[in-house]
Amino acid sequence: MKALCAFGAKAGDLDLRFVPAPSALEGMAGHALVQGRRGDAYESEVPLVSQCGALKVRGRADGHDPREPRVEEIKTFRGDFDAIRGNHRALHWAQARCYGWMLCEMLGYEHITVALVYLDLGTGEETVLEEQHTRAALQAHFELLCERYSAWAQSEAAHHAVLGHALGRLEFPHGSFRAGQRELAEAVYRAAVNGRCLMAQAPTGIGKTLATIFPLLKARAAQEIDKIFFLTAKTSGRAVALDAFGVLGKDCAQVRVLELTAREKVCEYPDRACNGDACPLAKGFYDRLPAAREEAAQAAGLDRQALRRIALAHTVCPYFLAQEMAHWCDVIVGDYNYYFDGSAFLYATMKDAEWRAAVLVDEAHNLLERARGMYTARLDGLALEEAHRVAPASVRGALGRLYREWDTVQQAQAEPYDTADAIPERFARTLQAANTAMGEYFAATPDAAQGPLQRFFFDALQFARLADAFDDHSVFERTLGPAHDQQQRSLAIRNLVPAPFLEPRFADAASVTCFSGTLSPFEFYRDALGLPPQTMLLDVASPFRSQQLSVEVAMHVSTRFRDRAESLRSVAEIIGAQFERMPGNYLAFFSSFDYLEKACAAFLARYPGVPVWGQTRGMAEAERHGFLARFEEGGRGIGFAVLGGAFGEGIDLPGSRLIGAFVASLGLPQHNALNEITRERMQARFGKGYEYTYLYPGLQKVVQAAGRVIRTEQDSGVLHLLDDRFARAEIRQLLPPWWELRLGGPVHAGEGENLDALR
Repeated sequence: MKALCAFGAKAGDLDLRFVPAPSALEGMAGHALVQGRRGDAYESEVPLVSQCGALKVRGRADGHDPREPRVEEIKTFRGDFDAIRGNHRALHWAQARCYGWMLCEMLGYEHITVALVYLDLGTGEETVLEEQHTRAALQAHFELLCERYSAWAQSEAAHHAVLGHALGRLEFPHGSFRAGQRELAEAVYRAAVNGRCLMAQAPTGIGKTLATIFPLLKARAAQEIDKIFFLTAKTSGRAVALDAFGVLGKDCAQVRVLELTAREKVCEYPDRACNGDACPLAKGFYDRLPAAREEAAQAAGLDRQALRRIALAHTVCPYFLAQEMAHWCDVIVGDYNYYFDGSAFLYATMKDAEWRAAVLVDEAHNLLERARGMYTARLDGLALEEAHRVAPASVRGALGRLYREWDTVQQAQAEPYDTADAIPERFARTLQAANTAMGEYFAATPDAAQGPLQRFFFDALQFARLADAFDDHSVFERTLGPAHDQQQRSLAIRNLVPAPFLEPRFADAASVTCFSGTLSPFEFYRDALGLPPQTMLLDVASPFRSQQLSVEVAMHVSTRFRDRAESLRSVAEIIGAQFERMPGNYLAFFSSFDYLEKACAAFLARYPGVPVWGQTRGMAEAERHGFLARFEEGGRGIGFAVLGGAFGEGIDLPGSRLIGAFVASLGLPQHNALNEITRERMQARFGKGYEYTYLYPGLQKVVQAAGRVIRTEQDSGVLHLLDDRFARAEIRQLLPPWWELRLGGPVHAGEGENLDALR
């Protein structure tokens, strides 16, 4: 019933003005309250079934009184009754009328009272809307909805029949697989067939994207996979995935592929609120949606540009057209957050629609930091002050109490930054009270839901949600500004181990494949991300030969923090000597912007004639494109970049566009209070605190950066590892096995330190 009415009965405007939604438990309690007020003859939760042609519709009426007769559809809300959106009201009436027909059909009624009962959870009062209907009128309404849905369902059945035949004929597009590509494709297929999770490490250049998409398309029909989610960390990853479907050829043309893009990137009217009173693309959205949906379903592909073209042709919002088409597309390409975030659209829709979805996680080594961010919340002192300044009287008192409780939390704080293993209970209660006050205000005055008060409210809601789930996977942070500046203080719940949050996301998928060029050691990512213990593992051997990459370790250089100033001259000499020996384009990676700037200055002082360009803090997208544009075929110069930054992975500079790299760091994260707490938590959970916090994440960045040099089996180049620690056995075993390290120069005095002293 829910799907039938959502498809055919929504009407009116798109309206995103904030209305606090009751929780599922509050809704159930509200239903029980209303049902308990009715007489003894009243029947609750009445199961109903009706057949309309080939369509069987099931549902459950909230309430039925056979004495009138009468059917009730119960809805709960908070705040202003008039703020309930028109499109929601239309949906509620459609459901109630359908239940009215089904009762008439089942019990032989010739007429029935159809009622919407809205329960205000704040006051317990009911607002009741009633209609009197004949059996014939309700039957006509029901059959019209079924007719709309059936026509679409028949079209969808035809699409899936054609798609099944096309995918049955689908062949790998290149005639033969590259080295390692078949091995990866077969593992992905086995994971899909057996409903398993797979972690696959496969080198750059073998065609990982094609080798993961192709087997899932082949497995789709046999394994009854409804959707394939291709999840990426960056826009470039989405582009590669979308291109892969073009490579697969005409038999793949029947696959509906949808690209999901962030709302702020596709909004046509970013200066307007998202409701019919402010935005022309929200006005009458649901009235024009059916025609837009029909055209979108016939499109060859639904990337960002195609969606925009179709949406504007029908005067609907491109972002919400994409959300609608997620229900009807076979493959959905989008950012990690659409599935793994706490309020993820794809995950919630998958659960609600009961899809069997196969999930591909591209460049999965990025998921750890991204997931930590998804389950971290921060409250800013200045934001609270601004919210308090503009708040109405009904809210200002609650925010004032929150401000005073915040003072108490940080009153005894001596250091600019410290952490705690628990969130103070009084602060959590005061925050919840402030959230209630803000929620009630916005419920009563939805047009006021904007500006600093709304922004703080959303931050506070996220903080409260994570406070409810707080455990040893996270830490409570307190930060003071310079000279204890009240405006620059903050409180945060910072996630350190996202595994408990991600475990159900992996478990609820039909199959999951996490793949990357750097997923080593497997147990680190499996543990930290929460993949199941029985996860399948695949390490694809590199097709590259050691002769393609000359790897040299500068044994006389130390980039430890205490030695960095002393290292500048040696680093400059190594870079300069290599450039003089083999002029061309190089990338030089450093652990921080400070180290980068000093190294660049030292290099220019010694080699003023060599072209150099450097990464800067907060580079805009156009500036990043400009940085990469300097790497021309046959060009000469050195780009200075930060390890683990925008140019350390995900860029493709084949051939003479890049012939070498210098890595002046092991990439080890900074030794600070937060990382030390992370180390302690990792040690307690997994027994490898230092490795999971410092060593493995650091060397992953090194391998990613070095991987920019050799992109194809035809490439050749050089790699200079500028630190004596790269020669150690415990480090070398974490580097790609096809690298053959050559040790150069005298051994630095730091040689002989143990693992924990690697910094």
